Amino acid sequence: MSRYIGLIGYPLKHSISPYFQQAALDYYRLDIRYETWETGPARLQDIVNNLRKPHNVGANVTVPYKEAVLPLLDEVDDLASSIGAVNTIVKKDDKLVGFNTDAYGFIEALDKEGHFAPEGKQAVILGAGGVARAVGFVLVQRKVASLAITDGIFERASALAENLVMYIKGASPSSRNLEPAITAFQWQDLSSAKTLDNCDLIVHCTTIGMKHSSQEGQSPLSLEVLPKNVLVYDVVYNPWLTPLLRLAQKAGANILGGLPMLVYQGAASFKLWTGRKAPVDIMFNKAKEILTGGQG
Repeated sequence: MSRYIGLIGYPLKHSISPYFQQAALDYYRLDIRYETWETGPARLQDIVNNLRKPHNVGANVTVPYKEAVLPLLDEVDDLASSIGAVNTIVKKDDKLVGFNTDAYGFIEALDKEGHFAPEGKQAVILGAGGVARAVGFVLVQRKVASLAITDGIFERASALAENLVMYIKGASPSSRNLEPAITAFQWQDLSSAKTLDNCDLIVHCTTIGMKHSSQEGQSPLSLEVLPKNVLVYDVVYNPWLTPLLRLAQKAGANILGGLPMLVYQGAASFKLWTGRKAPVDIMFNKAKEILTGGQG
């Protein structure tokens, strides 16, 4: 009997995860199908509970449910619990266990594809949802000098900043002199060039500019405010070159798209579900083929 892994989110038209995850499952000749389970908010609990059925292996969780699924699970691993967001669910015996592989995917791509070391740098995060939580957590672990967070809802940015400050105090009470400066600021301040003046890294963690979204074709930043020589990292992967990345190129900034993060986090999820080393090259090739071929 075939077994199943699902992608839980809403909407899911933009997703290419089923293509490259299926390629990895087929590489090992596993009788597992990776499907999209587009899930309206009212159905989230039922869809998660369905994972308990014998034929289901687990799931990925994407926008907007990475935080909402936590109370629906039996266990959440320490990293995902600290971050406050889950993007991977694994069924272990009769229990549903939550993990966060976004953190790994983000930093793996930043290291290998972006060639950027966060230590001592000034970083700005646009957005304060599930992905932003993972990004902020990793940047703090990697000893950024400062981290400024903004979101369309200021309270979300402020809450994430407070969470990170609390995490640092709990993790390293003896090294407070090395603590990064963590702040939240209003989204409207992005219209001023001064806001991003001294930053080394901008990470975009909202769905602005994503294909099939309500803000397709838009950029969270204008050309005028983008500093030259900054690294602009857009976690949106579809389209391949987002409106923000196009503007960043024009501004003379360095750019990193969201595809490497997507594949690296997917590879980590694959290992959690199957116990096998993910065929990362096969996953990358399939993801690129789908994106550049105009599908998905």
